[in-house]
Amino acid sequence: MPSRGSPSVADLLRHNGVQVTAQRLAVVRAVSACPHGTADDMYEVVRQDIGAISRQAVYDSLAMLAEKNLIRRIQPAGSPARYEDRVGDNHHHLICRTCNRMVDVDCAVGHTPCLTAADDSGYEIDEAEVIYWGRCPGCRASAPEPLAQ
Repeated sequence: MPSRGSPSVADLLRHNGVQVTAQRLAVVRAVSACPHGTADDMYEVVRQDIGAISRQAVYDSLAMLAEKNLIRRIQPAGSPARYEDRVGDNHHHLICRTCNRMVDVDCAVGHTPCLTAADDSGYEIDEAEVIYWGRCPGCRASAPEPLAQ
């Protein structure tokens, strides 16, 4: 989201035709504070921030902000949707199969092979969504893989 010297979150919302409300500002703050969090995570953060708010209001705000490309919605297979405010680049994600921790992985620098499909079927490809799965260092350290037999 906005950094020093850039427009405020409220200005960013207005610029994108979004009415500025305390609830929407709180949702944007929650996404920034809890990258890769689920809608339920965002609900808890927003509730702690501003008090009473319905779960549906948080879900609706997340959907609208994602539709306006102000936040990014990621939905890994078998997982609830997650949200982040890192938009506008073609980064990917790495997810731990054990603890479900998700981290960002930058796309290849220079030539982006992930955007070159073997057969594009005539599509103009502008984004690729890649998710890497594995085990994070913490989970690997706490439960090493069994020895091969």
